Amino acid sequence: MNEQRILLAHGNGGRFMRELIGEIFARHLANPVLDTDADAVALPGLDGEVMVTTDGFTVQPIEFPGGNLGSLAVHGVINDLAVAGAEPRYLTLSAIIEEGLDIALLDRLIASFAAAAQENGAAVAAGDTKVVRHGEGGGLYLTVAGIGVRRAAAGLDMRRIAPGDVVLVSGPVGDHGVAVMLAREQFGLSGELRSDSASVLPLARAVWDLPGLKFMRDPTRGGLATVCHEIAHATGCSMVLRQDDVPVRGEVASVCEMLGYDPWFLACEGRVVAVAAPDAAAAVLACWQALPEGREAAVIGRVETGAARLVVETALGGRRVLEELEDDPLPRIC
Repeated sequence: MNEQRILLAHGNGGRFMRELIGEIFARHLANPVLDTDADAVALPGLDGEVMVTTDGFTVQPIEFPGGNLGSLAVHGVINDLAVAGAEPRYLTLSAIIEEGLDIALLDRLIASFAAAAQENGAAVAAGDTKVVRHGEGGGLYLTVAGIGVRRAAAGLDMRRIAPGDVVLVSGPVGDHGVAVMLAREQFGLSGELRSDSASVLPLARAVWDLPGLKFMRDPTRGGLATVCHEIAHATGCSMVLRQDDVPVRGEVASVCEMLGYDPWFLACEGRVVAVAAPDAAAAVLACWQALPEGREAAVIGRVETGAARLVVETALGGRRVLEELEDDPLPRIC
């Protein structure tokens, strides 16, 4: 393939498309066990309850400190399976490519996708490519489905959450949102902050057999605060978070203060929010803090009776209600 950029011909079903698939997608993603040239693939039998998820991914810039669209797409789907208590097994990939995209960039992104899938024990079982005209896309959009097998012994269900339960987070929040924002250089700001984009599978595996663990969620779009609002509405309880206990990096706090953002609403791509019974919270925290991915984990709040809302508790004992997100502070972020 001699071209340096994607042409509309790369989506017409002919030689260019065959070369694109063969020299980039199949080279990185081919699976010797599965017949990936077929229109549909028969998967080997899975040894347990099958779980499935799907998600679409778009971010600008496509490459950012700490990750890129390729690895982000894998982590996003793997993480949805992991917090539901499932080991990933298979992925599918649909790529919507904009005419004019640099082919070397596409190759890097698909290589990153393949490496992230392999690191998490997931094989790519099927895929598709489409090319849209220049100006009709954002360079590259990826849609990924994931199939996994439930392994968690704990009954992970938001409906099990009750007053008195404890809220934990596996690390600082807002890193991904601010890292992507700085990479855009829209506000004349720069920094060394890296996205937290990563698989949370090690974090989930470490705790998903603990009897008192009730729920896990990865706080992506809408961040920590949105997860808490979802729990509040589902349970009819108040979520009370202690402001000083929620870990936020100094760089994230500074940027948010300058630009008027709230880090609790910014996307994370490698964190877990968990809710556990009071007698299990210490075990969850210890398991996380024993891992490199969770050394900054913290207990951040509790569930209380009361109106379905998110309440912020200050160090002085004051309380304020944090309303749900309405505007999109950072579009095209995950």
